[in-house]
Amino acid sequence: MMRSDPNHSPAPLNPSPAERERLGEGAASTSALPPLRGRAQPNAPLAPFTWFRAGGPAEWLVRPADADDLAAFLRALPLDLPVQVIGACSNLIIRDGGIPGITIKLTRGFSSIDVEPNGVVAGAAALDVTVSEHAAAVGLTGLEFLSGIPGTIGGAMTMNAGAYGGETAQIVDWVEVVTRSGEHRRMAAAELAFAYRHARLPAGAVVTRARLRAVPGAPAAIAARMNEIRATREASQPVRARTGGSTFRNPPGMKAWELIDAAGCRGLMRGGAQVSEKHCNFLINTGTATAADIEELGEDVRRRVFAASGVTLEWEIHRIGKPLPPAAGEVEVRSTEGEGDRVGTKLSSYRPDHPHPALRADLSHFMGEASNFAGEVSNVAGELP
Repeated sequence: MMRSDPNHSPAPLNPSPAERERLGEGAASTSALPPLRGRAQPNAPLAPFTWFRAGGPAEWLVRPADADDLAAFLRALPLDLPVQVIGACSNLIIRDGGIPGITIKLTRGFSSIDVEPNGVVAGAAALDVTVSEHAAAVGLTGLEFLSGIPGTIGGAMTMNAGAYGGETAQIVDWVEVVTRSGEHRRMAAAELAFAYRHARLPAGAVVTRARLRAVPGAPAAIAARMNEIRATREASQPVRARTGGSTFRNPPGMKAWELIDAAGCRGLMRGGAQVSEKHCNFLINTGTATAADIEELGEDVRRRVFAASGVTLEWEIHRIGKPLPPAAGEVEVRSTEGEGDRVGTKLSSYRPDHPHPALRADLSHFMGEASNFAGEVSNVAGELP
């Protein structure tokens, strides 16, 4: 671990050739870390931060001291270096190859909670449940639903988190961000154009603080509602498992879990990852899962749901970073997939001798399809003049 400050020489971002190959072309090369009052750690493990307890490291993990430190750091950071922000990592898959460039994690300097007569101003690193508890302690109502969301205020703003009849968009007055160019900016709720699990933030901006509206209420009723949410969550979700929360967004007018259950996916496994028996829109790490196991299980669920219902499930869990390069003897399978409003390329790796029967079956099916396709191409070619 190193600490960077204005009197400290900037730390070189000089990954070895092996690291560059692992992290990809986006990895930082000969640039240097700008001065930082917070902490910077090279090749930092990220799996311990994630609720899945899986995934690769950050090339550089940066923890700014406060919003001014963050702004100065981003202002001096070359714009061609990739920057990724992580919070509680409760709704996140970090791929096994890790995250290239700079990963920013907001910590103590962003966790303040200030209660006002008709609302709460909370730092981006403050936990949703802690904010709701602070409001309840002084008899403010309207934030009870946050007690059922296992994340941070920054994450809630970024994805318009919601549960138990409440949604972030309903309670936001303003959000403060630091832009990628290092400027402080306060945005009114209307500027964020909140939609289902989405907020329109400036590209590369980092949420640092937000003000949430609340109104005076009856303390007993507030406490009762929070207890009800807690009990409902405990009864219906695998809260004690290594999970990432709701995996897929609910399609309009439908419930993702019902589609998953109807497709026969409850309890489905891939490697050390499993579709929860308790709530089948949750994936869990049974103890040995890699990030690839978890993501591939999710893709398997999407395929099965589409085959059964014609509905394409969209990921709610964010997936970031790079997969590990395939090992010797593995076969790469690439397919195009939709990820929310983005379309990307999905990489799967299979070994012909893989001990997992499901993977062997997938490989066998793929090889058979490839053989059939090659035969069709050969037939068409033979008919050409």
